[in-house]
Amino acid sequence: MEANRNTLLQNINTPADLRKLNEEQLPGLSEEIRQLIIDMVSTNPGHLGASLGAVELAVAIHYVFNTPFDKLIWDVGHQAYAHKILTGRKDVFHTNRKHHGISGFPKISESEYDAFGVGHSSTSISAALGMAVAASLNQEDERQHIAVIGDGSMTGGMAMEALNNAGVSESNLLVILNDNGIAIDKSAGAFSEYLIDIVTSKTYNKLKDKVWILMGGRTKYGKNSRAIVKQIGNAVKSTILKKSNLFEAFNFRYFGPVDGHDVVRLTKILGDLKNIKGPKLLHVITVKGKGFKQAEKDQITFHAPGAFDKKTGRIIEYPCEHKPPPKYQTVFGRTIVELAKNNSRIVGITPAMPTGSSLNIMMAQIPDRAFDVGIAEQHAVSFAAGLAAAGMVPFCNIYSTFLQRAYDQIIHDVALQNLHVVFCVDRAGLVGEDGPTHHGAFDLAYLRAVPNMTVAAPINEEELRNLMYTAQLNVTGPMAIRYPRGRGINVEWKIPFRELIIGKGQLIKEGDDIAVLSIGHVGNSVIDACKELDDQGINVAHYDMRFLKPIDEELLVVVFSKFKKIITVEDGTIVGGLGSAVLEFMADHHYIAQVKRLGIPDKFIEQGTIPELHAECGYDVAGIVKTVKTILSK
Repeated sequence: MEANRNTLLQNINTPADLRKLNEEQLPGLSEEIRQLIIDMVSTNPGHLGASLGAVELAVAIHYVFNTPFDKLIWDVGHQAYAHKILTGRKDVFHTNRKHHGISGFPKISESEYDAFGVGHSSTSISAALGMAVAASLNQEDERQHIAVIGDGSMTGGMAMEALNNAGVSESNLLVILNDNGIAIDKSAGAFSEYLIDIVTSKTYNKLKDKVWILMGGRTKYGKNSRAIVKQIGNAVKSTILKKSNLFEAFNFRYFGPVDGHDVVRLTKILGDLKNIKGPKLLHVITVKGKGFKQAEKDQITFHAPGAFDKKTGRIIEYPCEHKPPPKYQTVFGRTIVELAKNNSRIVGITPAMPTGSSLNIMMAQIPDRAFDVGIAEQHAVSFAAGLAAAGMVPFCNIYSTFLQRAYDQIIHDVALQNLHVVFCVDRAGLVGEDGPTHHGAFDLAYLRAVPNMTVAAPINEEELRNLMYTAQLNVTGPMAIRYPRGRGINVEWKIPFRELIIGKGQLIKEGDDIAVLSIGHVGNSVIDACKELDDQGINVAHYDMRFLKPIDEELLVVVFSKFKKIITVEDGTIVGGLGSAVLEFMADHHYIAQVKRLGIPDKFIEQGTIPELHAECGYDVAGIVKTVKTILSK
């Protein structure tokens, strides 16, 4: 069996090769692709579960549609590994998410088959509609446009906005709803319950079976197809429960639900839908992690499991000489529970990231005060604003890259009204293999620009706890606490908590030769660099600013009064961040000094390990040492 594996896949380099196969060969090809994904992701970690669940869907779409002439957009993109394998990237798939390798998400610059770059949720229908309208304006009436969107992404308001717009157009648009009941965590909200009603409705499923017979289950779907489809559509509207009219209310023709793992049947249905003009939606039922027992059983862990044993499913933990420090996310999750037990006004909010953010700890222990609002960052922020206006203290936990999507709500609904919302900005800075769509590069800069906003970043886990403690006291206005993905450093958690003074930094190390100012976890790289420089006889003063806004002006007066050579270090864009704030202070107060800024340069940073990316940007330990020595040599 092992020796004969990949006999179909080895001859497929493009969808044109795929279309040479007989339909009967497609299930076997699907299994070969699935096994390749398991083989590769087990040793080169990536997004496993979603891609395993969408294998047959990718095969069927590329088999039926004339990609890349027909435009295929994958929402989010973490379900698109089979798509990548089928579209010329099979032989380089082992470089997926690696430094200078292929991206973990569809990307226009990488392949003509990647019609639109994705990474954030709920964008596919809007993009596909734009392309469909452009095709109509260019009189390309035969071009098809397919948006594949997961059920979790449908909870995003942008998806509903797109459906609303598309429904009044005559665009040649097919939306495929890949319904597996789970995003990263289990899908939350009324929409997921609505989909369950459709799938479990006996009346609906009886009609669905009749629809399938008409569409080719027993007879060919022939020249009377349009009349039959219209008849079926009217039957759906009049027969099914009122709840089932959501997509019809958006003026989409609705088909399904159908088995997303029956690849032969999918090709027949897609072939029929290709001949139907206007907006239409196919509801496909899939299993996240399909074909890998452990991934099907534990869908949350195997969303992106890291390295694992492909035979047993055991997650591979690499040995560590010492007990590893806790992740910042775990510290957040434990701390908010500890604070909430002593402060009944505290509530926790996350937009579909309870496990990743560790808010699931609060959801388990204090469920009536912890809310997963679905993939809806804008709503999460305004919901938090409403809670704050009513006297609660909401901790709104959102990844940095996703908080960007709620910038207007931060300004208009929270900061303008000076409401006490605590933003816990997770995955701040460079996050590694997920690449530019997920790097938290801009939060320091875009939050610093907002009036009334306090912006802070802890250097370690103890500081995160103390900042959270400080934030839930009688602080006025909004406060953002940003911290990176993953583990911090080994420190003892101090109990009781210690209240910090808003806008005050701290001296980490005395020095006379040069001053280094840092903010956040990257300050630990500065600490290590200072040790190396001490060994070389270079005496560096290190200041942890702790707060970007309000910035510690008294500390800056001390720094500029003593030093003429200064370096700033931040794990964020150097445009508008800590370095910019220091330069502005220098100009406003008429100091003269040489200031070198280290941080993320003014460009999008590709994927790679965090050490690789920090080295590329020049603010790893070696980069800091080199910069200090270079400046002192001038």
